[in-house]
Amino acid sequence: MKKKFSKFLVLMLLSIFSISCVAEIDPISGKKTYTLLSTQQEIEIGQKVVPSAINENDGLYPDREVQSYIKQLGSKISSVTPRKVDYQFYVVNSPDINAFALPGGPVFITRGILLKMENESELAGVLAHELGHINARHHAKFLEKTYGMNILVSILGIALQGSDYASAVMSLAQVSAGLLQLKFSRDQENEADALGVRFSYQSGYDPRGLLSMFEKFKTLERGMSVEWLSTHPLPDTRIKNVQQMISQQYPDSHRLKQNSTSFSRIQAILRSTKESFDYVEEAKKHIKSRNYNQAINLLNRAIDIYGSNQAFTYRALVNLNLKRFQEAISDADKAIGLNGLYFRPMLIKGIAQNQLNQWTASINTLEKAKNLVNDNPDLYYYLGVDYQAIGNRNKAIDNLTTALQLSDGKRGWEADAQKRLRNLKGY
Repeated sequence: MKKKFSKFLVLMLLSIFSISCVAEIDPISGKKTYTLLSTQQEIEIGQKVVPSAINENDGLYPDREVQSYIKQLGSKISSVTPRKVDYQFYVVNSPDINAFALPGGPVFITRGILLKMENESELAGVLAHELGHINARHHAKFLEKTYGMNILVSILGIALQGSDYASAVMSLAQVSAGLLQLKFSRDQENEADALGVRFSYQSGYDPRGLLSMFEKFKTLERGMSVEWLSTHPLPDTRIKNVQQMISQQYPDSHRLKQNSTSFSRIQAILRSTKESFDYVEEAKKHIKSRNYNQAINLLNRAIDIYGSNQAFTYRALVNLNLKRFQEAISDADKAIGLNGLYFRPMLIKGIAQNQLNQWTASINTLEKAKNLVNDNPDLYYYLGVDYQAIGNRNKAIDNLTTALQLSDGKRGWEADAQKRLRNLKGY
């Protein structure tokens, strides 16, 4: 009897495994493999995290020529990769020296790392390395290993018995944080290096550009923080492996493309706006210590030089804190006009509208913001207040409840949210 039951249990588990797994062709080996996440699911998760990645890195760099250049270069390199997904390339405002990718195609490169590069082959090498991680499905393997399938399915919007909206939102927040802070293993880095060198070479770029960036990271690390190294460990053995790989497999790489006039043009644009962004970084320190007058003076100087979405967003934040709500809305609108995927100015605008008792306008703004990033507790609190003000009891209860579930207890509105819920529920 026990043997029959054990056999039945094994068959049942194998059946569940076969249902939950997806058969796909591995893009690197060309062999059939079984995965928990299909390519389409991987792409969908990556797309859900894109707005969070943009928000965490102070928005997209607002110059169209710079964004277009990165997209064209990224498309050229990705065209030689074996994995055919919807690759997307973004330059973000962050001063950090960093580049990273998300599952299924999105690749991000910071303003900070671009300013440290000397030629196009270095940029091509970094982009190719990130494409290596995507092609080797390193992000997907992390998701499959770290999170239960029920969590991944719930954040894709598929209803699960007993699940609720707040738990799905918290699951997405957990997955987003995991992906944005993902630290690769040494074996994964070696694999991404090999693919990065290969993709650089096949797209016509000198793969020594990647090696040059590795050596640059090591030099920069002695005097400043290099964010890329926190998620991409770079022992000396990696550099030696890449050197050996290039000399043995790609001995003619020195003949390939190293630079272009387009890269020089992009560098000139970035340098011309650097002073403005430096003022914003200084202003952010004053905002943190609530020195709002000093912050706004610095932000005004930044905007006079270059009116970026980042500068307008932080001036909107200062105006919000100074209770200059109409000015906050005006600055937030300017930031949104420059970057419609930037969550922070939408949140600021919605809160300012709430403070002016513009309930319906605030709802419209915050619901749009929620379509970008839906794990911010402040967003739900102000939506709850808005819906209560217009008499929509059910939505007020839902949003205030979600706000409290997401809160860290240090937002300042928790007691008010609890009081409102008691009143709404009639006890």
